[in-house]
Amino acid sequence: MKKRNIIISFIFILLSTFLIFLLLVFFRKYKNKTSFESNILEIANKNTNSIFSIDNITLFSSCNADTSIKTNSNFTLDNLYQYTDIAIFINNKSTLKDLTSENTLKEVYIDNINFSKHPEQGTPELFYKNINSFSKPEFEKDNKIENNLNLGITSEDNIDYNSPTLYNNCANPITLSYINNNIKTNYVLNTTNPITYDGSLLKKCNILLDSITCDISFDIFITNNLDQKYKCPICISIPLEQGSNSIYNGNIKIKDTNTHVFYRYD
Repeated sequence: MKKRNIIISFIFILLSTFLIFLLLVFFRKYKNKTSFESNILEIANKNTNSIFSIDNITLFSSCNADTSIKTNSNFTLDNLYQYTDIAIFINNKSTLKDLTSENTLKEVYIDNINFSKHPEQGTPELFYKNINSFSKPEFEKDNKIENNLNLGITSEDNIDYNSPTLYNNCANPITLSYINNNIKTNYVLNTTNPITYDGSLLKKCNILLDSITCDISFDIFITNNLDQKYKCPICISIPLEQGSNSIYNGNIKIKDTNTHVFYRYD
């Protein structure tokens, strides 16, 4: 009888230990799940309530070439290049009457630039673009972006658009230019007709659009005047076709109205 009671007590202790172990495992999983859900909800709330967003990215794609004349009917293309001008409009969801430290800019910069899909022909580069030259084949070599781009912030009435500058109330867009240089070099083009310096040059030079497609990505960082920090990842597919239209016909104009939200990370 005594031996039986010992066995029963041992089984009881073993079952109790196992039950406590199961309860601890369940509690730990429940706690982790609750913590994860809270973090996700917090991130979602931050993103939903973000004061900054991008609701308009305007793109203009065309082509141009540096040329030299050999004869009346022969042109040598020293550098055939395709370019896409990019205007990125930051929305701070405010008017001039309700500007605050929260919805005005203190610092803006672009970083983590990557040509995620590299063109098969040419050499892709990214430049800051003077907004007054938007859609024109005008570029300043000094404005080439090597690793990142810091934009000056001002509240003055007049801006020198030759250098990257934004109004602190988000009144003007970030303007960039993607250039794919040297698609063709030292290429003789025989023609008796005047050359049109636009996307039709690509067709005349037998450039397949698939060979110059490119995706570019980067992150835009904002610090407002409360020193709150925001980040927005951007990915742009260089537009060469739009429905039945293509850059072969001259140029492509696209307005991307998808909403890109800045999320607060600090």
